[in-house]
Amino acid sequence: MGPAIPMRSFTIRVPATSANIGPGFDVVGLSLSLHLTVTVTVGAADADLPARPPRITYSGEGADEVPLDAYKNLTTRVALYVLRCHGISQFPANLAIHCDNEIPFGRGLGSSGAAVIAGVLLGNELGELNLPIERLLDFALMVERHPDNVTAALVGGFVGSYLRELDQAATEAASVPLSEVLPEYPPDAGEDWGLNPPQPPLGIGHFVRFGWSDSIKALAIIPRFELSTAKARGVLPQEYSRKDLVFNLQRLAVLTTALAQNPPDPDLIYEAMKDRVHQPYRKTLIPGLPEVTSNITPSTHPGLLGICLSGAGPTILALATGGFEAIAEDARAIFKTHGIEVDWKVLEIAGGSVVERNSS
Repeated sequence: MGPAIPMRSFTIRVPATSANIGPGFDVVGLSLSLHLTVTVTVGAADADLPARPPRITYSGEGADEVPLDAYKNLTTRVALYVLRCHGISQFPANLAIHCDNEIPFGRGLGSSGAAVIAGVLLGNELGELNLPIERLLDFALMVERHPDNVTAALVGGFVGSYLRELDQAATEAASVPLSEVLPEYPPDAGEDWGLNPPQPPLGIGHFVRFGWSDSIKALAIIPRFELSTAKARGVLPQEYSRKDLVFNLQRLAVLTTALAQNPPDPDLIYEAMKDRVHQPYRKTLIPGLPEVTSNITPSTHPGLLGICLSGAGPTILALATGGFEAIAEDARAIFKTHGIEVDWKVLEIAGGSVVERNSS
């Protein structure tokens, strides 16, 4: 009988995120206190027993629709991508993963970004790679091509980010189709299939964390329907007028400082959270959006600072210091006139992703 394999266990915790925050389309993100928690156990079996494929269990939001096959699940596919980029061809034997998810799918709260960051951290931990934050972000950006959600999910807080202009070779490497980065594994794929994925260039994304007033909480008003990011992007124009771009740039420049001030200024922030780049074009996909963002104001709802679409939607994000129930219930009433039911949650601004090694 061979020696027992020492059990190794760790937990990954990744926050939900809201992107854009009004004028910061594809630029700013905010981490929120809903989490994807991934609990991992490695080598919990005797060395004489045959290795089994990774076993995935899932609870919480999306539990009835998430693939439990490690070669189809987004988090484990990203982890395998990270491992294979470092010469580790397969998952360790006797790997068990449990995901508990609080982040609703398809609602503009960063569920896919959280799954990607969880996968990057899972690969980093399984391979004991000790990658720095900047390199973890490179891997995430090869999968999720927009930096706002994944950066906020990784580092936490209120974050601004950009994609660096790369040289031609690096641009081509970073532009590899997602189908090559995370290929669909065919049913008959063996362990040697897809062993040489494209490596991410160094330093794709860069970020800065802005200040945030502790008095501000985020109210998420969540309609009971899903909206895919691809569909929400599909309604956006290819070009914008200078007037609309200047409108957004002016407000974003003010907003990134205004949300750190104490006490926060409702009139300043409400106007600074307006947008002309994405929200006007998405109103056809989210009935009630124009009324919610224009009828609920700091003057009608004391405590409100600003209101916007969360990411691609359909969730509405209201930043406020109080009066949460009145804001949420009036938004609910507006949506109800359009035949849409909503749920709402008051959320804190969360810290970034953490990996905790569990004592065995």
